Amino acid sequence: MEKRAVKAWIMYDWANSAYATTVLAAVLPVFYASVAAATLDADTAASYLAYTHSIGMLCVALLTPLLGTISDLSGRKGDFLRVFAIIGILATLGFSIVGEGDWLLASVLLIISTIGFAGGNTFYDAMLPDLVPIERREMVSSKGYAYGYIGGGLLLAINLLMIQQPSWFGLSSTLAGTRLAFISVAIWWLLFSIPIFRFAPRRPAARDLPQSWTGYARVGVRRLRQTFKQMLRFPQLIRMLVAFWFFNDGINTIILMATIYGTSIGIGTTDLMLALLITQFVGFPCTLLLGAWAQRWGAKRVLLVSLSVYICIVILGYFMTEALHFYILAGLVGVVQGVSQSTARSLFSNLMPSGRTGEYFGFVNITGKFSSIFGPFVFGLVGQLTGSSRWGILSLIFFFVAGIAFLLTVKVQEGITDAKLADQEDQKQWGGRVPKVGSDINVSG
Repeated sequence: MEKRAVKAWIMYDWANSAYATTVLAAVLPVFYASVAAATLDADTAASYLAYTHSIGMLCVALLTPLLGTISDLSGRKGDFLRVFAIIGILATLGFSIVGEGDWLLASVLLIISTIGFAGGNTFYDAMLPDLVPIERREMVSSKGYAYGYIGGGLLLAINLLMIQQPSWFGLSSTLAGTRLAFISVAIWWLLFSIPIFRFAPRRPAARDLPQSWTGYARVGVRRLRQTFKQMLRFPQLIRMLVAFWFFNDGINTIILMATIYGTSIGIGTTDLMLALLITQFVGFPCTLLLGAWAQRWGAKRVLLVSLSVYICIVILGYFMTEALHFYILAGLVGVVQGVSQSTARSLFSNLMPSGRTGEYFGFVNITGKFSSIFGPFVFGLVGQLTGSSRWGILSLIFFFVAGIAFLLTVKVQEGITDAKLADQEDQKQWGGRVPKVGSDINVSG
């Protein structure tokens, strides 16, 4: 295990979480509605923003499986991560020049930045088995999410001050603070990505393959078709994937709908933003602590506990009436959100053949993005039919219960054995060039 590469991998979560917190969660939705789409009515602006998110994720879903396959064959996941990160950084910087009524430019930049952010994360996740042996993945994966919480939270706190108190920073207006916030995210993302750019692990390329990108693309398409057929060889991975579709949809819906739900029951904007900060800073120590427990007691067991806590969060959310309740729920989300995502990532990496993590994580991403439409749809439909968003939030129990039910059927050790057998077959097929997990890794730079 190359310590510099592991530290660099963890630091990348610190780097790009600034985009997730400041741009996606806090600043861009308000900026889009009040500035970029100021010439549109509110309903149209909201619809355009939703369509833009959908288009961006569709692009990611279509691109990453093939690119993941090529990155596996070429051994250059770090190179792909670098390209996608720079794409996301430049698009984020572009938000600073969006003017009033420039909704089309803002939408295009959001699509491009989404491709850079989510596409890069596919290769980032796929690096985990290249970096650490199986017994260390829960802890390292948890550290990544934990540092992401603290990094994203620190910059978000600064950015909110820029926007709410622009005079403190020598700025003329809230809009100037917002533009500077976008610039700060781009700089932050680039600066703290330098370690992974330098020390990303590089695996040896498969032997006797065409040494050109077009050649890799042809072989990648062929291998991707094989992957879809061979998924049936990994029943435990399939069960984990189905469980992930459900509980990840529930988690994402809570993230996406929390602000809207809080607003609908009378929680003020300031309280909502402060609650988001609470989630970030509670998430840091809790993700580290529970990640250590996952390493000791098993990722599956800790993931089951965290999903059970989410059921409690949904039930308490139904009865929530005031800002204090929202703060409490934000704290609970901070306790379990990071560890639920990090343990899911480590479980996936354990159940995948180590030589195919790029394409398999690409497959997880494409199916996860498509499945994520159902949670918000159910939330909205139930709320509309009942006339209360409280019933909408309560309906999310179904996604967590279904996720737990499928997760209970996953036999982790059996899945690990299946993945190791597939690795041995790949070593024979590709000339013995597929390295063992956590070994035979060169560090670029």
